[in-house]
Amino acid sequence: MSAVWPIFRREFAAYFATPLAYVFIVIFLFAMGAFTFYIGRFYDNGIADLTVFFGYHPWLYLFLVPAIAMRLWAEERRTGTMELLMTLPVPLWATVLGKYLAAWVFTGLALALTFPIWLTVNYLGQPDNGVILAGYIGSFLMAGGYLAIGACLSATTNNQVIAFVVSVVVCFLFTVSGAPIVIEFFRAWAPLVLVNAISSFSFLTHFAAIAAGVIDLRDVVFFLSLIALFLTANVVVIDMKKAG
Repeated sequence: MSAVWPIFRREFAAYFATPLAYVFIVIFLFAMGAFTFYIGRFYDNGIADLTVFFGYHPWLYLFLVPAIAMRLWAEERRTGTMELLMTLPVPLWATVLGKYLAAWVFTGLALALTFPIWLTVNYLGQPDNGVILAGYIGSFLMAGGYLAIGACLSATTNNQVIAFVVSVVVCFLFTVSGAPIVIEFFRAWAPLVLVNAISSFSFLTHFAAIAAGVIDLRDVVFFLSLIALFLTANVVVIDMKKAG
């Protein structure tokens, strides 16, 4: 990890060297508040829990996380700093992991800044704080999954817009793969094994289980395995681009 730390520190500091970090955090917090209090009608529900709050996380991440991920590698290739980055005395996997962890920690920081709503719900009632904590853990893992997908796709192009659009599409497919309309479409002609496999990739299904307060090892392993898979693919893509 000593090879990862310098990359992590460089990338994390870079977020706050420009207005990007502050703009993202403000938009993230504003969107979370708007969806929770106005669209989700948090106060009108009269229930002391954060079900409404966590319910919108997948859909906000679907657009906001690819916005962070799109610059991870596309910007390096566009500005020509990829070659300089590759000359650093660190292995390729450490560079990929360091950049990814910096983006994930930054996303986690934005998520942590939503803590006032946790304080609010405790002031208004007596919620199950264990369930809320599980929801935050599930949200953080889900954001990591979206980010790993976006980082991998960012490495395939030097155009941030293309990286963003493709990432949103792929993340959307992972999000809705367990939705009834999708399952019914495949069930009409596909074998049951394939239908179950498609359903098992749904972010919504795995996140909903954790947000309900049940931290099942299978759900945690799903997100961590998906992150590892796309980070490995990220290393392969960059290695191919470097060789080419």
